[in-house]
Amino acid sequence: MARTKHVSETPATQALRDRGVAFSEHVYEYVEHGGTSVSARELGVDEHAVVKTLVMEDERGAPLLVLMHGDCTVSTKNLARQIGRKKVEPCRPDVAQRHSGYLVGGTSPFGVRKAMPVFVERSVLDLPRIYVNGGRRGYLVGIAPEVLTTVARATPVDCALKE
Repeated sequence: MARTKHVSETPATQALRDRGVAFSEHVYEYVEHGGTSVSARELGVDEHAVVKTLVMEDERGAPLLVLMHGDCTVSTKNLARQIGRKKVEPCRPDVAQRHSGYLVGGTSPFGVRKAMPVFVERSVLDLPRIYVNGGRRGYLVGIAPEVLTTVARATPVDCALKE
């Protein structure tokens, strides 16, 4: 596993601490457009356990978060159908940052700027431990997957496409 060291507080870690959630901190060398394959390799974990946080919007421009396995993509058609929307698509990076308060590549489902619905790929919840962004590029937190439903109030969906 990559070196574990304390990183200064982020809105995400503050939200987790405020709720009494135990988490581990994992720092790695961030690579622009490197994605979850880089973080998984650096941490020595399966990319399937690294969960990416994607800021998307519906046909009205209303934002939502999608939590997906690092080695999968989101079927936006399946997602839209399951959540009762006509269309779902990724936000532009500047729009995503405005909604979440985080830089793209450092988006966490915890401590977001704007309250928005959160959806998680159902199979993520079956993993023993997951690694999700801690609110800064090059920084993941290790948590129990149920934290996504209890703290982030994520609704399970089935919208994964294997990459």
